Amino acid sequence: MERRLLYIGTADAHIAKRLFDGLENWEVCQVATLAEATQALRKTDVIVGLLDGIIGTLRVREIDHFLRVHSRVHWVGIVNGIALASDACRDLIADHLYDYHSEPVDVRRLAHTLGHAHGWATIRRPRPRVPDSRQRQIGSSDAMIRLREHVERVARTAAPVLIWGESGSGKELAAQAIHEESPRARAPFIAVNCGAIAPSLIQSELFGYEKGAFTGAAHNKTGLLEAANGGTIFLDEIADLPKELQANLLRFLQEKTITRLGATRATPLDVRVIAASHVNLREATVQGTFREDLYYRLAVLPIRVPPLRERREDLMLLADHFFQVYGHEKNPRVKGFSCSAINAILAHDWPGNVRELMNRVRRAMVMAEGRLIGDDDLGFVDPLRRDVSVALDDTLMQSEKQALVSCLERSRQNISLAARELGISRTTMYRLLSKHGIRL
Repeated sequence: MERRLLYIGTADAHIAKRLFDGLENWEVCQVATLAEATQALRKTDVIVGLLDGIIGTLRVREIDHFLRVHSRVHWVGIVNGIALASDACRDLIADHLYDYHSEPVDVRRLAHTLGHAHGWATIRRPRPRVPDSRQRQIGSSDAMIRLREHVERVARTAAPVLIWGESGSGKELAAQAIHEESPRARAPFIAVNCGAIAPSLIQSELFGYEKGAFTGAAHNKTGLLEAANGGTIFLDEIADLPKELQANLLRFLQEKTITRLGATRATPLDVRVIAASHVNLREATVQGTFREDLYYRLAVLPIRVPPLRERREDLMLLADHFFQVYGHEKNPRVKGFSCSAINAILAHDWPGNVRELMNRVRRAMVMAEGRLIGDDDLGFVDPLRRDVSVALDDTLMQSEKQALVSCLERSRQNISLAARELGISRTTMYRLLSKHGIRL
């Protein structure tokens, strides 16, 4: 990949020439303001940026907003001592920058930092997203490959489909994929959760009604089946459909017509029915809670959506996908998953399936305080372990703070000397000082 750098700054010609001569392997796009930078980012594919003198000269809130919006870019800053003396500017550096260099700049070290930032940005760059149903059915496991093959086959016909799968496993996504890969793709796809509509309303919601059919029916209402004419209706949790309405649905599947409440004539419809349930409908027919004749009408083309525990190879693919999709919600300093988080994701049984994984990742992206999501951010740390961990963290925090204070006293408050003695970078030193509330 060609290395492009977005430089934001107003250095004079002599300094700029010295700086850019040291970055000979970069294609540099130079702008002076954040507004110009925003325009450049819309037109140019840039993953590394250099802020020269911006921090400390513009309002912190303005820079913070800009860096939040463009958090996918790995930013490096050139800052002066005045900026480093400001708590707000140090927080800005810690929250948003990959690294920073203080003035005067060592161009060779800066070039090394930018190259490292480009390497990390390339590794973490999101994969191109394809806006179709196959992209939403993410996974390379054998179970997902089989599911996609089944979806492709049943999409070619107009026969009813019955999808079975545990809650949160992605039954609606499978139904959408069938619709979008079928000849009906340009027609409506109407999803109905049969368990979310009051039993007294399901009849009128599905089949519609005529004006005056009952008290309160002030006008004609088109039912959901009629709204899906030419396309597909997805009946989720079909097992929750009342027995009397199961008979009406069976009649529609047989005759391809509906009769609105209060109507005197039938209306012909061309609608493909895809039903789904987390309940085993075959067992429900034995127990008498689901009509056997309707079951056989629906189960012409049965499909099983695998639970997440049967497709562990897909866990991190899905986690990374949700990290990208909901990136606008995350703490801007969060850049990915730690090893402890990855191990926890791979070890969990995921009873809530894909929905549980999505919710845990979204929660972690908001709650994480470090650069990488930990297992505790995902909610995997049990209370007993958390209590022990908190006590240990308190002890470590006290020891760490004391070491910093002692080292600063020996170095007479010289940040560079103290960082060198501790074997850490100046960036890390400033972060530790901010973390422990130590003011120089």
